This record gives sequence, structure tokens and C-alpha cells, in this order.
Amino acid sequence: MKREEPLFDVAQLAHLEIYSPKIEESVAFFREILGMSVAAREGKSVYMRAYEDHYHNTLKITDHHEAGLGHLSLRATSPNALERRVKELEEKGYGIGWIDGDVGHGPAYQFKSPDGHLMEIFYEVEYFEAPEEEKTKLLNRPQRRPNIGVPVRRLDHINLLSSNPRETVEFLEALLGFKVNERILDEDNNDIAAWTSVTNLAHDIAVMGDALGEKGRLHHICYWYGYPQSLTDVSDLLIERGFEIEAGPLKHGVSQASCLYVCEPGGNRVELFGDAGYLIFDPDWKTVEWKGEDLQKAIIWQGAAELPADFFRYGTPVREEKVPAIAGQAPIEEETEDVRSVTVEESKEQAKV
Repeated sequence: MKREEPLFDVAQLAHLEIYSPKIEESVAFFREILGMSVAAREGKSVYMRAYEDHYHNTLKITDHHEAGLGHLSLRATSPNALERRVKELEEKGYGIGWIDGDVGHGPAYQFKSPDGHLMEIFYEVEYFEAPEEEKTKLLNRPQRRPNIGVPVRRLDHINLLSSNPRETVEFLEALLGFKVNERILDEDNNDIAAWTSVTNLAHDIAVMGDALGEKGRLHHICYWYGYPQSLTDVSDLLIERGFEIEAGPLKHGVSQASCLYVCEPGGNRVELFGDAGYLIFDPDWKTVEWKGEDLQKAIIWQGAAELPADFFRYGTPVREEKVPAIAGQAPIEEETEDVRSVTVEESKEQAKV
């Protein structure tokens, strides 16, 4: 379900909201490990930003009884583009309605993906204005580089779990103008996973099949460093403070990015990108399709030989008793079939929808 002409009404992924049952521990993780700053506190939510995020905030952490995705937010390219997207979302039956806005942005229209992920789109935004003590002489940087943790530079992407990846991807293509840059297919050419973008990045929103068949869950959010060395530096910091790195540092075949994965104290998986991988400028980019014998290199190009089984099963909200170890939690000791490490070839069968 692709459009005949490209759609340029969505400019970018603007911010994310995650739920945390341990909000202060989550805030401390993003501040003390990843060097993000608190931009505001309001109600049950804390708003945070990385030092090269130009908007007021890119991460909203909300106190909740379980981890998961609150919503993802997209910025339209213009007020007219916003009106066009709202009209089409309403006509197709995905709309929820308008909200007055939130800390850092103006009125937003909320809607849900076919799988139930809450999303919103807006245009009016508040740009970050650094206080005097945080200003930098590097005029194209919003604020001075923090001297805490190993500071991430900007929001990169989000990865959604879906009970029907192809349906979710077609929704992103047809109604929001996302392009499918890469995808992993099973033997019947069904989507196991897909990487989509509205920018030149390899992906702004990725979609993976939920191995548990659940709807509307989150696989991970991702922030970007720009330097692979930063992954080594933050690995030391994580390990010395009791966090268990789920996977990495490693390099993906898909996106060609260096990365690692860790769960923040609230339970949400966080990916850290060490570099940008590749950028796409070709308007006729042909979707890269991985299947069969190529799958192993699609997920791991170099680094770890395999990923933990829970990498393909664990998402938030948690729907299984066994979860990855996070700071302050004893690692799982049982070597059961559900928690042993598996090869990518095995895991693709688990992720099939």
C-alpha cells in the first residue's frame, strides 16, 4: 500500500514518551550514565534532552505501574502538512483527537497505529534556549557538552514490536510517508522486521514482529553518539555501576551502525548508536531485502556471535516472567530454553508472525 507520489508531510521523529515504574531511577540513568539533562518536571512526568537536541526535550519519562511506550511524536513539515495528515488519519479511522499540547510543543493530533501504538503529530515547537552557564561558543550546537557520564548527542530512532509488521509498515508508508529502506523477510516474503524513515537516516522508526504475538509493545528507543569509541567508554561506566549489557558493542548489517543494548532501571530497552551507519540521499533507493543465508550478517555484521533469546521476545510492557538483568537485579541463573543464547537463524523463527 504505497503512495504513487512521495509524501513529505512528516519532517522527523520529534520526541518519545516512555513509562517507568521506577521513575527517579530511570531519570538518574539517563542523566548520570547518558549525560542527558532534565528540561522540566510536570505532574508525573520528567522531560529530558540530549545536548545536541535542538528542541526543548526529546524524552518524556512518566511514572506508571509498568514500563512501556507512552507515545511517539512526529513533527509535521508545516501547518498545512499537519492539516493534511490529520484529515487523512481521520478519514482512514485511525484518529483519536487533538490535545492542547505538552511541555515543549503546541497542539498535537493523536492517533494509533493498526497495532495500537499511540502516536501524535504537531507543528508548533519550542526550541531549547541554553541558560548562560550552558552556552557554547560552537554556535551550531544548542548547549555546552555535559561533563557527566558519557553524553549522548541526539535522539536517533525507535523500534516498535508489532503483531503484524507488514500492516504497521504499510500504515507508516501510506499515511505518514515513511520509506522502507531495509527489511528482513521470511521464506514466504512476510516481514520479520523493517526499517523505515522520513529523513536521510537508515531508520527513524523500525518495526519488528512480536514473538509473543502481543500488540503495541516497545522493543527499544535509541540515542546517538557519533563516535564508536563512546560505546567502549559507556560500557565501562555501565558495568561498574551494576548494569548488565544485553548485547554489544557490535555492528549491525542492517543500518551498518555500531551499537549496544541495555535496559534502563524502569525496564525499557535502550540502544546506543556509536555512529550513523550510512545516510540515504537517493530518491529511488531500492529497499534492501535480507533473507535466507544472509540473515546472520543482517543482524550482526561484527562483534557478538549471537544474541540472547530474550532479545527477540522481551519488550515493554513485559508479558513474560523472565526479563533481562538490570541494575540492582540478580541475573537469571537457570539455563532454560527460554533464556539461553540463540543464533540469529533460530531467532528469526521466534520472531515470525
